[in-house]
Amino acid sequence: MNIGLALALGAAATIGALLMFIGAPDMTAAWGFAAAMIFSCLAVIGIHLY
Repeated sequence: MNIGLALALGAAATIGALLMFIGAPDMTAAWGFAAAMIFSCLAVIGIHLY
């Protein structure tokens, strides 16, 4: 369960990072950065909880 959760949240973090890269100087980049940080933190927390 923890590996699948980490992979799913890691994929969401990767999508957020790509959104940050694509929307470079706009507000879209800020939302992409926020998504990448939130989902990567949740992935680490999910691994430690399970």
